[in-house]
Order: sequence, then structure tokens, then C-alpha cells
Amino acid sequence: MAEYLMFFNQQWVGDHPEEWFVDRGPRAMAVVHEMEEAGVHVFSGGLVEEVEEAFSADPTSGTTIVTDGPFAETKEWLGGFAVVDVGTEDEARMWAAKIAEACGWPHEVRRFKPRPDAS
Repeated sequence: MAEYLMFFNQQWVGDHPEEWFVDRGPRAMAVVHEMEEAGVHVFSGGLVEEVEEAFSADPTSGTTIVTDGPFAETKEWLGGFAVVDVGTEDEARMWAAKIAEACGWPHEVRRFKPRPDAS
């Protein structure tokens, strides 16, 4: 089994009228429930949209400094994600397609590196 991260940047959502968003949550939750029933769901969630509420921890100066705001000035930021644990890349592709279709915007998928301490 391998774990895959499926995620979207908030900017990929695009501009839509409020009524367009009304049924997106239930559609996405239906896919999450389907993942749970299939036994592949590890974790999923949407993030608070206000990037100003983020904070960062930076140890690169030799002393870890925690500051308000995102670590880097950027035009894109993570909007939400799901992690699945599946047997094949094809399964990861299938789940990514389902969640992207339910949300109505693109998702990127990346496989986690295997943990060296995993048996």
C-alpha cells in the first residue's frame, strides 16, 4: 500500500457564484465517505481561507522563530487536501478524479515517500 496526497491551491477554485458552491461540500463529503467505506481514507480537510490566520515556524537561524502569517509571500496557498492509502497508482488516480469532480476544480496528486522505519 502507498499513501498519496491529493490537494488543491485555493486559487485553483476560481470565481463562481455562491449558488455554485452550495452543493460542492456535500459532493466532496460523499466522496470522503466512499473513501472511508473502501478503507482507503487516511485524512482529509479543507483549510481556513484567510491566509492571514496562518503562522510559520522557521529554525534556519539556529533559533526557531514562530511568526504570524505565511512563511513566504506567495500568490497560491493550500486550500484543502486528502490522503489515501491505496494499493496502486491507478487507484490513487481514480480517487483523485472523483474528489476533483466533486469539488469542481483541479487537484494535484503526489505520492508520499515510504517511511524508512516502516516494515
